[in-house]
Amino acid sequence: MQVTFSETQLLQPKEATSQIVRLAQQLKVLGEPNRLRIVELLREGVQCNCELGDMLNMAPNLISHHLTILRKAGLVDVERDAVDARWVYYSLNAAALAELTATFGAFFDPARIKERHPACGPQGSLIRTDEILVVA
Repeated sequence: MQVTFSETQLLQPKEATSQIVRLAQQLKVLGEPNRLRIVELLREGVQCNCELGDMLNMAPNLISHHLTILRKAGLVDVERDAVDARWVYYSLNAAALAELTATFGAFFDPARIKERHPACGPQGSLIRTDEILVVA
């Protein structure tokens, strides 16, 4: 599911608000540097907690905490070993990352910036040349 931020959605406050809230939650999850480091390491492929611990130089319980948050956000998938269920493997959810990329791209698209002049304050009382009607 791709989320877009269009002008019609801006007219529907409840939908736009829920999309903004979801985007803010995703930014909060990814705004923690250790989580970004974990995402970066998982780009190399499936990893277990101990492999991540070796590369991150972090305590296993702290890595598990960050992985749980990433998993709840839908960014990380978890799989238990079929032979020994004590082993847990983590990987990136490619579909979730694609959706996140599309959402971020749509929200932060510079083409969405509109030229606007204030309607109030000192600048609001200025007469702009595009508003002057010339009668011939």
